[in-house]
Formats: sequence, C-alpha cells, structure tokens
Amino acid sequence: MKRIIEWKSVDESGLVDIARRFACVVKEGGVIFLGGDLGAGKTTFARALLVALGVGERVKSPTYSLVESYQVGGLSVHHLDLYRIADAEELEWIGLSDLLARTMLMLVEWPERGRGALPEADLVIQLEHAGERRDLSATAQSARGSAWLNDLAAERAGRHRDS
Repeated sequence: MKRIIEWKSVDESGLVDIARRFACVVKEGGVIFLGGDLGAGKTTFARALLVALGVGERVKSPTYSLVESYQVGGLSVHHLDLYRIADAEELEWIGLSDLLARTMLMLVEWPERGRGALPEADLVIQLEHAGERRDLSATAQSARGSAWLNDLAAERAGRHRDS
C-alpha cells in the first residue's frame, strides 16, 4: 500500500514550512514529481525546499530554461519545469540522461509532459487550490519515498507531542 500524508488549507508560509521539513529527509537524493494546476504552488514549494537544502545562490524558476541545476555538498539538484515542452522526446535536448547521477535530487514540475523519459518518482506531491490556500498530498511511489514520509510523520507526531 502506498503511504500518503496530507496537509489541508495551507497558506504560503505553511507551504514553505512543509517544504523545509521535506528538505530534512531528502538529502540523500531521489526523484520528486510536483503536480497541480498553474499557480498551485509547485515553484514556491521547490524554491523553499532548495533554499532549505542550502542552495546559496538565487533560486530561479526553470520555466524558460526548462532545468536549473545546483550543487549542495555532494548532491546534484535539478529542478525541471516541463510546462513548455510538447513531447517527452524534447528532454533529450536538455541532456536529461546527463543529469541522472547517483547522488541526485530531481524536482519535476509538470511531470506528465515527460512521461516515458523521466525516471520513476520516489514521491508525488500534488498541490490543489483551496480558495486562497492550498491542499497538499504527498504519495510515496517507492521504498525511498515511503521512508521519507515515515520520517516526516514521526517528526510531525513529535512536534504535536511537544506542543
């Protein structure tokens, strides 16, 4: 059974806080798909996660470049935004195969546009509009993704006990 964690009616600062908590569990790398409509908060989430991981430079949206890459310690981090591609074969042009390293974290916005060319996701984060707020669900797609969510659930439970 797939592990799922949900957050309901989250404002922007709450979304940033959730992304920061994810940064604590994804430091060993993996693949995260970010789904949701335009303006749902995918880039906000990715930017907050990248900053929390320690990206010291300006975190740019990859909307026009398609990919922005960063080095954090020994981890290569790649943030892809596939909104502008028409076919998954276009990912070959950006050198997707060169991005796939052993110690790599990949964040992919609009992953459905790269279906068949992207590696399998460890985690799928879905963001939905909830008025001015957002609902977020994180679904594990692999053992690594399940471990991430288990760590987050334990941290979440610990915070509620300490309150």
